Amino acid sequence: MSFVTCDVCDAHEDKIAVVTGHNWFSYGGRRAFSGEVVTVKCFEDNSRVKEHLATPGVGKVLVVDGGGSLRNALIGDMIAENAVKNGWEGIIIFGACRDVDELAKLDFGVMALGCVPIKSVRRGEGQLNIDIQFGDITIRPGQHVYADNNGIVVASEKLI
Repeated sequence: MSFVTCDVCDAHEDKIAVVTGHNWFSYGGRRAFSGEVVTVKCFEDNSRVKEHLATPGVGKVLVVDGGGSLRNALIGDMIAENAVKNGWEGIIIFGACRDVDELAKLDFGVMALGCVPIKSVRRGEGQLNIDIQFGDITIRPGQHVYADNNGIVVASEKLI
């Protein structure tokens, strides 16, 4: 599926919310991606991210509220490779990633605030499928998200 978030906004301005207030960077090999939202809230601990991306995710995007931290990466190449094997469309991280050269080779979307070479801690912490807030909007499980180099757009229903 090919789309541009600018066109999604123009065609559906009354149905969308746009993540604002932060600079986002695309690190994955898939530059535009979309899907049903699955959420994780965690801080510098990617235990729930790793667990969830190890489950079937066809047509889904994991949206992670990492508290905006750039001190620890919440995804790297090994977790992303597993996500690809399980059919996930991509991940959006309000936080950091790592292994960016390898992420760029995968057919997987990765949007994050930045990158850092330091791995995550693993304490088994984090919450799944709860409402999360960043970028001046609330993102809920089951919504649909559209992401590309222009930005991130969320809608309550599938638009494309």
